[in-house]
Amino acid sequence: MTEVWPYLALFSSAFIAATLFPASSEAVLVGLLASGTGQPIALVLVATAGNTLGAVVNWLCGRSLAHYRGRSWFPADGPQLARAERWFTRFGLPSLLFTWLPVVGDALTVIAGLLHVPLRWFVPLVALGKGARYVVLALATLGLWGG
Repeated sequence: MTEVWPYLALFSSAFIAATLFPASSEAVLVGLLASGTGQPIALVLVATAGNTLGAVVNWLCGRSLAHYRGRSWFPADGPQLARAERWFTRFGLPSLLFTWLPVVGDALTVIAGLLHVPLRWFVPLVALGKGARYVVLALATLGLWGG
């Protein structure tokens, strides 16, 4: 029977890494792959699922905080928020493919929630971008990409 703990650890780290908390799911994935723990395809799928679900939490935060705009404690002031909204509007839904990027990616997921981007578009685009990152990382770790 396959041990479940590596998958749970990876899912948890990927979930946390996608939220606004600092974590590195990439290091966990690379460690598991390098040690031969778990099935590579399953590990990539678990990491993608955890990271995507964490991004949905950010989206929910953005969605639920939207009506608090303008309050003194709101994390972004008017000009910052307007700039972020203009940027997101300019690049549109395809920008969600880049939610895997450090710092910017988390902000994109919150902004998507603030702007009420429908989950039917959000989830597949975020999962595709995050999944592609994990696939490339797995292939490189296993020596199947780039030399």
